[in-house]
Amino acid sequence: MDRAERRERLVELYKEASECRLCPLSETRGSVVFGNGNADADLMFIGEAPGAEEDRQGLPFVGRAGGLLDELLGGIDLTRKDVFVANVLKCRPPGNRDPQPIEIESCRPYLEKQVELIQPRVIGTLGNFATKLITASNTGITRVRGTPQVRTVGGRTVFVVPLFHPAAALRTPSLAETLREDFAKLPGLIAQPPPGEIAEERDEIPDRGDGATVAATAGSEASQLDLFG
Repeated sequence: MDRAERRERLVELYKEASECRLCPLSETRGSVVFGNGNADADLMFIGEAPGAEEDRQGLPFVGRAGGLLDELLGGIDLTRKDVFVANVLKCRPPGNRDPQPIEIESCRPYLEKQVELIQPRVIGTLGNFATKLITASNTGITRVRGTPQVRTVGGRTVFVVPLFHPAAALRTPSLAETLREDFAKLPGLIAQPPPGEIAEERDEIPDRGDGATVAATAGSEASQLDLFG
């Protein structure tokens, strides 16, 4: 698919997700937070789930954690317009509780399709839930943070970099410097050839890992179409 066709299919996927009724969260959400950013981004971030402000605006990472994410991106000379940001869940869990298995599995096809259409080289997983899902491992974020992995998500082999969630750094300020150090590794990975190409050159089979994440967007359809730059 060329760029225009991929963008068109991403918009179609958004429209499908915006009407999703696959899990009970459809009864309590205010907005579907599909995700937004550059539809051709080399770098994609996957968080856990929308919070109260995200649910209200229909956009991912718009609260204090989003402000820190913007600051971290600025530290590596990037902005939100350069990346795509999504979440494991596209709807807010009541009270911001942890995602449930049925919710994760319901959202999985949306994220896998997002990765297939956006075609990132690098995925940064923000926090435990996103990291465990995308790496297909129960190893906690503290043990794997900042260490690049090669995984296959949505049929695309990518570099995955587990990162602390910005909200964790807001709660524990000492983690902010750790996040900055880990973010500093991202430009070097983006500059490398896609890991799938590297594996083919070496006649290797990359490690595989299932992933899913859906982010969401609400608001008028016209404004949503502008979310995918």
